[in-house]
Amino acid sequence: MKNIILISAAALSLSACGVNSVPTAEEEAKAAWANVENDYQRRADLVPNLVNTVKGFAAQEQEVLTEVTAARASATQTRIDADDLDDPAAMQRYSEAQDQLSGALSRLLVSVERYPDLRSQENFLMLQSQLEGLENRIAISRRDYNDAVRMYNTEIRTFPSLIAARFIYGAEPMQPYEATTEGAEEAPTVEF
Repeated sequence: MKNIILISAAALSLSACGVNSVPTAEEEAKAAWANVENDYQRRADLVPNLVNTVKGFAAQEQEVLTEVTAARASATQTRIDADDLDDPAAMQRYSEAQDQLSGALSRLLVSVERYPDLRSQENFLMLQSQLEGLENRIAISRRDYNDAVRMYNTEIRTFPSLIAARFIYGAEPMQPYEATTEGAEEAPTVEF
């Protein structure tokens, strides 16, 4: 009887080691995801100003402007709740919508190269600089989110935290943010 009580007490003590670490890691991953969403929202808020600035100089680029506007609408409508970070399909939809907007913005900036007056306009230069800064922030936020997800996933899979993760919280692994753009893992080749 003493052995059963001793073994039960030891098991309870070991499982208590992970009781707080699992929700802590989960909250850190959710906070990192909120930063990703915040940066994407800031980018989406910048797009109408960029489109209006380009529209004034390059009305013939209507197709590209329409594409950017549609991609922005899709990106802002595609949401993922922090409680759904373990749903691969939801993460895929979100990533695809954001990548679609990134591609449309890239095409817009390439088309702007044909308009030297626009490229030298102060408002456009400021918006372009803000967009570049936001793209860097997005990359950092995604990296931080992936780090937090890796730590959470490690936490729920390692002893003794896995006891609390499985039996107390029913924790599931979260999905990291992955690029959906084809060839995103390879640097582009630049030729002069």
